[in-house]
Amino acid sequence: MSAIALHDLRDIEPVEVSRTPRRNHLRLVTPGELAPSEAIPSMGRGEALRLTRRGRLAITLAAATVLVLTLAAALGMFPAAASGEHSVVVQPGQTLSHLAVTELPELPMDRAIVAIQVANDLNSLDVQAGTELTIPRP
Repeated sequence: MSAIALHDLRDIEPVEVSRTPRRNHLRLVTPGELAPSEAIPSMGRGEALRLTRRGRLAITLAAATVLVLTLAAALGMFPAAASGEHSVVVQPGQTLSHLAVTELPELPMDRAIVAIQVANDLNSLDVQAGTELTIPRP
């Protein structure tokens, strides 16, 4: 700090700060001493519940989420159980590609195979005879 700045600081008169005791402060209570009645907050009839900014935001977001989910369910935006699905039992000699071509002729064969695999949680092209497969609606 330069001498000029230090000299200027010495000319400033100190400001008195009032030391009034605050209501909500911590202090050490000795054993056997009772806490003053104003230290225990109570909700009287005239006092309203005060929410913080974070609390108001949480309540607003929760209400908005419930509203959006309710509207989405009411308008049918969630996919319902696919109607039109049917099951097929794999016959001896049938392959997944044969089933895809015969059961989903409106889709290209590669997309039909993937649709059947996804609907039945298959991770390969191999299917066993006698296995019941769900054929999804295109």
